[in-house]
Amino acid sequence: MKLFDNTEVAFSLKSDSQLERAYFLFRMIQSQPMVKIGSAVTNFALKAHLPIEGLIRSTVFDHFCGGVTETDCLPIIDNMYNNGSVHSVLDYSVEGKEDEASFDGALEKILRIINFCEEKKSIPYAVFKPTGFGRFGLYQKITEGEKLNEEEKEEWSRVVTRFHKVCKAAVEKDVPLLIDAEESWMQTAADDLIEELMEIYNKEKAIVFNTLQMYRHDRLDYLKELYLRAHQKGFYIGMKVVRGAYMEKERERAEEKGYSSPICENKEATDINYDAAIRFLMEHQKMALFAGTHNEESSYLVMDLAQKYNIDKNDKRLWFGQLFGMSDHISYNLANEGYNVAKYLPFGPVRDVMPYLIRRAEENTSVAGQTSRELNLLKTEKKRRKL
Repeated sequence: MKLFDNTEVAFSLKSDSQLERAYFLFRMIQSQPMVKIGSAVTNFALKAHLPIEGLIRSTVFDHFCGGVTETDCLPIIDNMYNNGSVHSVLDYSVEGKEDEASFDGALEKILRIINFCEEKKSIPYAVFKPTGFGRFGLYQKITEGEKLNEEEKEEWSRVVTRFHKVCKAAVEKDVPLLIDAEESWMQTAADDLIEELMEIYNKEKAIVFNTLQMYRHDRLDYLKELYLRAHQKGFYIGMKVVRGAYMEKERERAEEKGYSSPICENKEATDINYDAAIRFLMEHQKMALFAGTHNEESSYLVMDLAQKYNIDKNDKRLWFGQLFGMSDHISYNLANEGYNVAKYLPFGPVRDVMPYLIRRAEENTSVAGQTSRELNLLKTEKKRRKL
């Protein structure tokens, strides 16, 4: 039996009813029209303030999220860690806020989570999105090389201050920090800022991590150039490597605005790109890798490379990550083998987390084979339990 086929280990923490709910949800997600209709209806109902939060909460929210607050998440965190050796990364998944009060609120939230991480071995990383700390349009303006007016300069200075505050706290408490990637047309501003932070805070090891979305065909070159600069300046690189979460949006915008799409032409090209980034990171010194993947082949590759380069299974510079509610067959079987594994555990008010959940559902329908693999494994486990 191949490692990821072991459904007894994969679903050991799921009760029969949770197994049934997962099966039901993935069957729904498998249908693209269903996801499109469901997303539209949900968005409408939330905007019209219809009382559907209870329904969302008991189905899709409870399957893919840890709760409304970080405290809500604690029973799930403890259960995964104590009974499955799987860690958690608390992900405050509120998106699309545009006001200073929200940015300051997000900063306080992340600082609290860093304190949480210091106390709990089960939470090895803190995480946030660049647009949690500043306006999307501001990152975009800087990325596009436009001049900022005085007001915007002050606004950007506040964004930079928030980043520094979080990084200083992370270094003090020795908690590594994952900074997520977003859309390509704002990402350069975030990349440049994060590189400056790596130079300051990653002198002794990787504390500040950027994220590479490998469905972008330019990311491998970016990584190699970053490595040369890091080598010259003597800082460590921390990198979370994922395939990417904004594919439809990226392609639509490129078409609409008439520029060539930054996205690899097909899934195979993305897979090759992803694996090349993993190889590059693992064969060079002064690198730390958080391999965010739901792909079995890439997971096997990381395991093979760890063996090749004599990296211990529990070396703190190497982590695997999957999203909560997905790919348990990868997470729990890897943890069972002694690797460092963390589930991204989203939380936040139901209404505010919906954009995240809708993106997850759309992503699942667009990745051919992902959902049917989940369904087959759930089916196998249901059968195994009956026997």
